[in-house]
Amino acid sequence: MVENKKFNLTTDPWIKVFSIEKNQEETVSLIDLFKNAPHYRQLAGDMRSQDMAILRLLLAILTTVYSRVDATGKSYPWLEPNADSAEPIKVDQDIYAEDGQDTLFETWDQLYQAKGFSQAVTNYLTEHAQDFEFSGDRPFYQATVEDYDALVPQNKRVAAGKGQVLVKQMNRRVSESGNSPAIFAPKAGDAKNEVALTELIRWVITYQNFTGVTDKTKVVTEEKFSNSAGWIYRISPVFVEGTTLFDTLMLNLVLVDTRHEDAACTPQKPVWEAKSVRAYVNERTAQLLPDNLAELYTAWSRLLHIEWQDGHPQIFSAGIPMFDYENAFLEPMTTWRFDKKTSKYRPAVKGLRSLGIAMWRNFGQYVKVHKDDEMHEPGIVIWLRALKERELISQDAPLLLNSIALISDGNATSQSPAVEVGDDMQLQADVLFDEDLAERWPERIEDAIAVTQTIGTDFYHFASDLGTIRNLDVRPFASGMSAQFYEQLNEPFKAWLADLKPNEDREQKIILWKSKLEKIVVATVDDVMAASSPRDVKGIATEKHGPLNIFTAKNHLMYNVRKHLA
Repeated sequence: MVENKKFNLTTDPWIKVFSIEKNQEETVSLIDLFKNAPHYRQLAGDMRSQDMAILRLLLAILTTVYSRVDATGKSYPWLEPNADSAEPIKVDQDIYAEDGQDTLFETWDQLYQAKGFSQAVTNYLTEHAQDFEFSGDRPFYQATVEDYDALVPQNKRVAAGKGQVLVKQMNRRVSESGNSPAIFAPKAGDAKNEVALTELIRWVITYQNFTGVTDKTKVVTEEKFSNSAGWIYRISPVFVEGTTLFDTLMLNLVLVDTRHEDAACTPQKPVWEAKSVRAYVNERTAQLLPDNLAELYTAWSRLLHIEWQDGHPQIFSAGIPMFDYENAFLEPMTTWRFDKKTSKYRPAVKGLRSLGIAMWRNFGQYVKVHKDDEMHEPGIVIWLRALKERELISQDAPLLLNSIALISDGNATSQSPAVEVGDDMQLQADVLFDEDLAERWPERIEDAIAVTQTIGTDFYHFASDLGTIRNLDVRPFASGMSAQFYEQLNEPFKAWLADLKPNEDREQKIILWKSKLEKIVVATVDDVMAASSPRDVKGIATEKHGPLNIFTAKNHLMYNVRKHLA
């Protein structure tokens, strides 16, 4: 049970972080987080997907602040107040075109060198404190009963009691609907709907980003639309993780549109700065992709209203039209795939079938390996390259690309979370963005991955032979063994990547990995041989290849391995 009391996100503690000095978890307010970000290792919420949603909220605040004032708190010369209240900030694009990008990069550099955020962040949060009240006349990430009733069908208004989402459905560690009980949830029975106020705040933010489609209520629009999943739920998340929370925030703080040299300056418009909830929802009905990151990072997927009954929240939810993902390159935190049918790019979303595929195996989705590739790099990688080219980050800085994905069950009518997966890979900046035209590291890394994938295919055939000998269903058996084999490769290959340096002999490093790979294959096969059965040894007769037993299967594998590693 929680009380419907005043709670301000700027001054009351609700964000979980991990303190470096205390070596333990703490709960802090927004102002405290930004003041002490260098002293926190990372966000430490209820799950990593929740941390991802809150990270984007924090970045929306920073992007808004430092796109308006520099590190000293001085307003940029290309900005001026606008009498039109719908667009409170007016941009003089001519002034911005002169040295606007250089100035923003200088702001970023000054903050990064200072190892802390300036007073401007606290000033902004204090000025907008009323926009961060969780309850009240303008509840954070929610609508009042008047706004909710004005935007939904008459039979879905609050008084009717319809269109509710339970806490246990919003809590992504449970995600239980009224029809399908979550058997392996960390809570049971009525406890699934119990939540502390601070936890509820975190789940409200998370739910706006990782919404399923089980709820059917929608806001009223002239044109029909289908309820969409939350925005992050349908991308392939990738971001940079630093050694402290401050580093993580800074490395992901995109202040300049580095996709185009002559990109215009677009004012940042986080959702809490919208003229009103009704105005925001009306704008969303056009289903136009935002032109600024703060608006994108804080985009709602649902119109939420919370009523309180005996200390328990009753959460009303109505779908809002979502903008399209095709060629949505404003989004920096996703990998992309090219759709040949539409000739457009869409986020390369992970599915249940691709759970076991580590980041390094899709290296070419994160950095352009060949200059003429059709692939589109994640915006965050383009941003890191710009920082490196301007020497704002060290040439040998270790860049840890991190991926956190909440994967749905694949059911089009629910899209309930099935599993959360996280992965990372670390490379030096000079390796990731190597410009040596003769032997660029990205190309050599892709070559090493191609060889590794070939050896993986060889091992799959070995596993298939073993399944055939044992008279098993070959495909799932071989797939299972193959997945276990790749699990043994993940950490060694990631360690090899992290150890690469720009001035090393490329060929020697490739040979080093091939040697390690061969040892892993031999050790894996030895383990299989040690656990072999009499049937494995006796084998079977085949029409095409004659006798097949574990020894002939091994010999065939090792012949292919030596040939492909030569």
